[in-house]
Amino acid sequence: MPLITGLHHVNLIVPPNTLPEANAFYGKTLGLTPRPVPQLQKDRLAWFDIGTSGQQVHIAFGRPEVDFTEEAKGASRHPCFKVGSLEELGELQRRVWGHFRGLGEEWERGRPLGCDEPGKEDSGAKGVEYPTRFFARDYAGNRLEFTL
Repeated sequence: MPLITGLHHVNLIVPPNTLPEANAFYGKTLGLTPRPVPQLQKDRLAWFDIGTSGQQVHIAFGRPEVDFTEEAKGASRHPCFKVGSLEELGELQRRVWGHFRGLGEEWERGRPLGCDEPGKEDSGAKGVEYPTRFFARDYAGNRLEFTL
């Protein structure tokens, strides 16, 4: 019997005072459900549920002088989010791409720094072992992978 049975949450860091951007990107663009945070951390954290899985994404403030340098923004570490179907993966990629490209006024806040273009080759490693997927970088430079 394995001791670890799943992930409870993934913690991602963003620049201080950017929770509105986190809510725009993770809540609106990705469609994750915001949930309450501990009262004492109300203006320093944002939590989101991933569907009804019990898994969460936690957003916390990082250190600008360390976590958001150009080198840090290019890091390859990332969480990978599972999407239910090929059609939903395509829909999500088009949504993130639209936000990245700024297609519409509602996409100004929390705009991602990058996204693989729909219909083009993804930016990850190549090989038959890799599933259908795409990558994006949120507004703070966090690398995110989405797959089946």
